[in-house]
Amino acid sequence: MRYRLSPNAWLALGFVAALLMLKAMWSLPEVVTWKQTTDSHLPHIVFVVADDLGWNDVSWHNPLIKTPHLDRYRRAGVTLNTSYMAPFCSPSRASFMTGYYAHKTGLQHIPIIHHKLMYLPSRFTMLPELLKKKGYATHVIGKWHFGFCNWRYTPRKRGFDSFLGYYGGQEGYYNHTNGNVEEGYDFRFNEEVLLDPKKEYGQFHYVKRAEEVIANHDKSRPLFLYLPFQSVHKPLEAPKRFVDMYSHIEPEFRRIYSGMVSAMDESFGNITDALERHGFMDNLLLVFTSDNGGAPDITAGGNNWPLRGGKFSLWEGGTRVPAFIYSKTLLAKTGYTSNELIHAVDWFPTFLGLAGITPSEHIDGIDQWSMLSEGKPSKRKEFVYNIDEVDQNAAIRVGDYKLMKGEPGRYSGWYPLPEPDTIPPTEYPMWKRRPTTPRLFPEYQLYNIRDDPEERRDLAVQKPDVVRKLKARLARHEQWTVPSQNPPTDLNSLPHNYGGVWTPGWCR
Repeated sequence: MRYRLSPNAWLALGFVAALLMLKAMWSLPEVVTWKQTTDSHLPHIVFVVADDLGWNDVSWHNPLIKTPHLDRYRRAGVTLNTSYMAPFCSPSRASFMTGYYAHKTGLQHIPIIHHKLMYLPSRFTMLPELLKKKGYATHVIGKWHFGFCNWRYTPRKRGFDSFLGYYGGQEGYYNHTNGNVEEGYDFRFNEEVLLDPKKEYGQFHYVKRAEEVIANHDKSRPLFLYLPFQSVHKPLEAPKRFVDMYSHIEPEFRRIYSGMVSAMDESFGNITDALERHGFMDNLLLVFTSDNGGAPDITAGGNNWPLRGGKFSLWEGGTRVPAFIYSKTLLAKTGYTSNELIHAVDWFPTFLGLAGITPSEHIDGIDQWSMLSEGKPSKRKEFVYNIDEVDQNAAIRVGDYKLMKGEPGRYSGWYPLPEPDTIPPTEYPMWKRRPTTPRLFPEYQLYNIRDDPEERRDLAVQKPDVVRKLKARLARHEQWTVPSQNPPTDLNSLPHNYGGVWTPGWCR
């Protein structure tokens, strides 16, 4: 028997067929979308992030430090004299990879720690995930530090085509191990543990991999190369030839640290040489920055003089960082120092703008390309240094004025040289002091950063109207604070469960 379909039935079948076709289109592998949207004129982006490099740890601020390769590109580009990050690594990295302030990601209180269930939540889309949709090849080399308890938080699940480096926050430069509850090995290529029987200096591995990526890249496709250097975070380790460059420097820990800076500078030079050699410079943006200020103690060696404070503090020494941009072809104005404000969250929309992508209007970052490329005024008049509801401290800048709430953090002095790692009682942060200890600073402090970059004159008493206005602005930002991530140690994370290696797979 033959069945005849009514006109309505034919319409229904046609509708179903259309839905099935659309579903098939939507389920195509992303690589097809990349091919369709790849634009060969989009610029290559190389984003270099030093770890714990202090304000006074580069040659353009301190002639005792030898960074000729950095200085060459800085002088030919634009020096960013008022570039800001968060007070320590995890909030800074979360900010420039998502465009959101750290107090909205839960990473505002402590760095991501190996043995704790901490990570950048997957509800935040990371920069490489978006760049891939415009055809970018994306590679990360060095320090990950966005969490690894589950494979979905690891680099190739968050937008990167390849990864060489380590998951955690710090490790030995030669033995590639880290951990304060239990020591474990932490060095990988993609998902595989990468053994290093020769125990080569970590920075040399990263240079070799960067040169490999650059040499093998198809330049018809734009490249995003993210280089979160291991240097110059503690432990204090450097090859002898770099330390010997500073035989005139005393004490020894500062001599070793200075050698680490020059080792990093050589790495930068080798990578830029590779970019030159393989023809990338005609369409490339190169960005260099530190992730926060230096830690001015003898275990870490950093120096932020003459700025006040250091890493883990809200002072300028913890948050104002050496930075510059360079491009051979993309910048209309070069060879000068910009005093315009730029914050960590701004790199996210600025890079996306270069790639022709419009970010969400809800992010905190601002596309600063007109400032960077043409020398125009910054679009940013205000930013949040950090908001930490656990330590009960925060800071905001509006125009020239900076308001700080609560205890500013671990380092609160001025340090011409790193201090012994025995923090004076006057500098203990709130979270390490007993409740009976009296407050060491006023509840609110106010500084004019343009006139007083060293933060020596608290104006809170003289300018109550400014304090009131900035308190209101800060209160608006505080409304968006999510609880800080600070869980207890998870014993399932420990390396002895995985043959002595820090390994994902112990959280959902």
